[in-house]
Amino acid sequence: MPDAIYEAGYVRGLFDEMAQTYGIVNLITSFGFAARWRSQCLRQVPIQSGMAVFDLMTGMGELCPSLARRLGAEGSIRALDLSPEMCRRARRHAERFAVPMEVIEADVLESNFNETADVVVSSFGLKTFSPEQQAVLAKLLARMLKPGGRFSFLEISVPANRLLRGFYSLYIGRIIPLLGWLLLGNPANYRMLGVYTSAFGICDHFRLECAKAGLHVDSVSYCTSSAVRRAWWEGSINADCESSWKRHDATMARCNAESGTFVPGGDVAISRGS
Repeated sequence: MPDAIYEAGYVRGLFDEMAQTYGIVNLITSFGFAARWRSQCLRQVPIQSGMAVFDLMTGMGELCPSLARRLGAEGSIRALDLSPEMCRRARRHAERFAVPMEVIEADVLESNFNETADVVVSSFGLKTFSPEQQAVLAKLLARMLKPGGRFSFLEISVPANRLLRGFYSLYIGRIIPLLGWLLLGNPANYRMLGVYTSAFGICDHFRLECAKAGLHVDSVSYCTSSAVRRAWWEGSINADCESSWKRHDATMARCNAESGTFVPGGDVAISRGS
């Protein structure tokens, strides 16, 4: 996988070009599940009136309407994306909200947040990070959270079943680009989303990077989505990770960071659709 496709300039240009058609293509090609997955993403974390929320890789601000309803006028949203066109559309959303919302055009890996958040969320942006960038992102997230804070990430994943995986590869590699073209988008851009998704696979690598950064992580897989949830920052980068698996209507992997010097920290959740 060429490193160039993970460079900020490449990703910025890709999403600038897709901005006009991205929303409708995402809705149609996910058969409406994208909205359900975003709802699941926000349900992983307790969002209450008056909280401060960061929405990373916000895109067009798709999570922001639901966030605004929960936060009320006393809360705040800081939405960040590196695509100027995506930010422009997110600002249109912001005009309709009672909650204060700031849309920041920036690369999250180069950003310097002086403030911290009660909750950090993101939908469908993690796949555009290389494994090395995911390690940096995990450390940044730990620093962004207030003590007791949480975050939830949503990302599409590759099915584990070989038969489904074959159909899925055909769908994201051929059918989604065709639909993008029919809706007046550039099929090559939508083909790149399939390249990112296939390279990303599932969130296991990011989960392990979170553990290295001192994050306690539980993961749950559902038939239509997966979640890494209830993780909390305890201030230890030198934390050991122990994994155990059990069955509870789904497969759960628990990764416990139990060694090192701990200080009070925040709860974290990562969820992904599949």
